[in-house]
Amino acid sequence: MNIGIVCYPTFGGSGVVATELGIALADKGHKVHFITYSQPFRLNQFNENLFYHEVNVNDYPLFDYQPYESVLASKIVDVAIYERLDILHVHYAIPHASVAYLAQQILKSRKISLPYVTTLHGTDITLVGQDPSFEPVIFFSLNNSNAITSVSESLRKDTLKTFKIANDVRVIPNFIKVSDYENNHGSCHRKNFAQPHEKILIHISNFRKVKRVEDVLRVFDIVRNRLPCKLILVGDGPERPAIDKLCRELNTCSDIISVGKIANPKEVLAIADLFILPSETESFGLSALEAMAMKVPVISSNTGGIPELNIHGKTGYMSNVGDVEDMAKNALALLDDEAKFREFKTNAFEQAKRFDIETILPMYEQVYHEVIAKGIQ
Repeated sequence: MNIGIVCYPTFGGSGVVATELGIALADKGHKVHFITYSQPFRLNQFNENLFYHEVNVNDYPLFDYQPYESVLASKIVDVAIYERLDILHVHYAIPHASVAYLAQQILKSRKISLPYVTTLHGTDITLVGQDPSFEPVIFFSLNNSNAITSVSESLRKDTLKTFKIANDVRVIPNFIKVSDYENNHGSCHRKNFAQPHEKILIHISNFRKVKRVEDVLRVFDIVRNRLPCKLILVGDGPERPAIDKLCRELNTCSDIISVGKIANPKEVLAIADLFILPSETESFGLSALEAMAMKVPVISSNTGGIPELNIHGKTGYMSNVGDVEDMAKNALALLDDEAKFREFKTNAFEQAKRFDIETILPMYEQVYHEVIAKGIQ
């Protein structure tokens, strides 16, 4: 197949999943064309089946806001015509689903059929999508998608509840390539971050308010008062000033290592003992899956799609959103019990294997084949 993929090229989960999906499709022999405003950060390898088409928005004094959607639609049309795309796969509904529909109609006027699949990743529905100013466009573009997938059953239910669309939503969970995580220890040495007797807690996110990174610091503060430990923060974002302020108030800054954004977190996860994910809402929890693939148990909230990944009392523990005392208690219960800790590490890895790309990729290929066979109306 000739497949076009539209995504955000940033450090968020939707961009990671879209890029890794494209790479896996290319490895199987499909031709994959990424269409976005900059090269996705994980698209850093040569493959004769991978292509990148940059969307350039020129400055024009008439516009306060540059018309990215129009330029993106034009680029999709151009790539579809000259690369003979069979299907377009857009990740994150806003604005990609509506742009895909526009491109589809332009191509239809030229007697070219380009069906599109929309994959929902979470905040495009649960946060941004609930803004009334977006609702009519999202409703229309989802209803006119030739197929819709969501990364969890929780997100599927939220979508149908929020928009009441007639279109079906198929669950295809996020994934990892397990073979990339097995025995991956790289050059990141634990001794550079903690003393031999200290435990290491880790959190990875884009530091938005919904991630509740301040709760990570509060959990860590409770745990470190019981046993020696360090906290590694991976990522950056708008909550950084509040996080820095809180660590000074708690007097924990000397025990917190902030490493910023990391394109591939496997090496730092390899030295971690626990992964902390206290999110307000989480459609799936890709960072938690990456941690579990590195045999790191997860202490998390019980919101959204997290219960579909983190099995309470087996791969980690879950608590109500904001209950930092319970999260800290669960963390200590694991760190204080070596036998249970080893058991949870093994369980976490076994659970991660259920989400291997070898299992998930055929689900997307089946959707593509079905959509192409059906065509557009």
